[in-house]
Amino acid sequence: MDTRMVSLLRLALAIGMLGSLLNHGAAADEPSSAEQVAAPQTGTDAAAPSVGLPFVYTDWTHFTTKDGLPNDHIFAIKAFGNKVWIGTENGLACYDKRTGKFQSWGEKDGLPFQVVSALDVDPKTGDVWLGMFGGGLARFSGGRFDHFHQLNSGLVNDVVYGVAVQDNYIWAATTAGASRFHTVTKKWTIYTEKNAPMEEIWNYGVSANDGKVYLGVWGSGVLEFDVATERWKDYLDPDGEMEIDLYRDDGIVHVITTGTSYIEKTLWVSTYFGMCRYDGRNWRGYYKKETGLPSDFGNAVKGRHSDEAWYATDRGLGVVTDFESDTWVTYTIDSDTHRGKAVVKRGPEVIKTFDLDKCIPHNYTLWVEIDGNDVWVGTSKGLALAKGEGYYRGLRAEQQTPLP
Repeated sequence: MDTRMVSLLRLALAIGMLGSLLNHGAAADEPSSAEQVAAPQTGTDAAAPSVGLPFVYTDWTHFTTKDGLPNDHIFAIKAFGNKVWIGTENGLACYDKRTGKFQSWGEKDGLPFQVVSALDVDPKTGDVWLGMFGGGLARFSGGRFDHFHQLNSGLVNDVVYGVAVQDNYIWAATTAGASRFHTVTKKWTIYTEKNAPMEEIWNYGVSANDGKVYLGVWGSGVLEFDVATERWKDYLDPDGEMEIDLYRDDGIVHVITTGTSYIEKTLWVSTYFGMCRYDGRNWRGYYKKETGLPSDFGNAVKGRHSDEAWYATDRGLGVVTDFESDTWVTYTIDSDTHRGKAVVKRGPEVIKTFDLDKCIPHNYTLWVEIDGNDVWVGTSKGLALAKGEGYYRGLRAEQQTPLP
């Protein structure tokens, strides 16, 4: 493919991403009956192998503007203590788990910009850091918003896709590179193609954990920043092909990455063309045709531990529940009946199906947040809480039945 064609492809993908952010996920079709995972109805399940079944979330609660959210298009979620912070297309919200009530803030309340696209909380201070889609970066502390943008700080661009707190540093992933702010010295550092291995500078996401910072970059795969040495390492698709992954498990599945999550020395990655896992030595690629992924188009990923990760896609949730046995759970909603479905698969094989009164509120999922045993899911049509009473890691021999 020549340079001109590559540029056209990249432009088309970028336009598609902007459309998904600003059009409430309308561009994404609901799964048709043919695309739904083929599975037996509840009560006619295939025999479960002796290795057992994973925990399946069957108790779901939905929240929308009727419950106090400022908007139903959910971009980001951060659970911290008794509070759950939610970034929406029209403001910031906070859910108090003790009272079950929402509080929200808009521009009239001092929020610098209405679209909150990223969130993180500083565990030392409790300050909430907000990335805004066109409004820069904000800190919410003591009831007041402090605003950082291109004209008053070292923020490299005001379109912020991701934010992460790493010790005393705040990292912001933007469309023109990444910025790092030291909350004590007030010093800013900008990372672009000039001082980091970015072939492209459009940063889609950032995460930090265990002395590492990971950037998901459009066209540049994943960049790893070692906090101790301040050295970069890049992860690119070794075969160099934009269209297809030529060689299985040779590295990251694609260079257009949307999300990263590092936990228990395991890196989980979402891309526009499949997902993957890296344990420091071996890569594993995941695709819809052979797993529980409802789609290869990934919006975000959240790792729970080294064996489990939740992938938010444009067609539902795909969850690796047990890496060693390649066991998955797929969560979707039927757009006609509004009933939910959870399908347990081992590789491509359907093991068990759960027919649910409720599941995710919409199949266009944008964010996942692990909150103890519970899981929060942000979609283009509302927020969901999956209650995990009795959650267990891995597989168990006993079969789980859905709640009535």
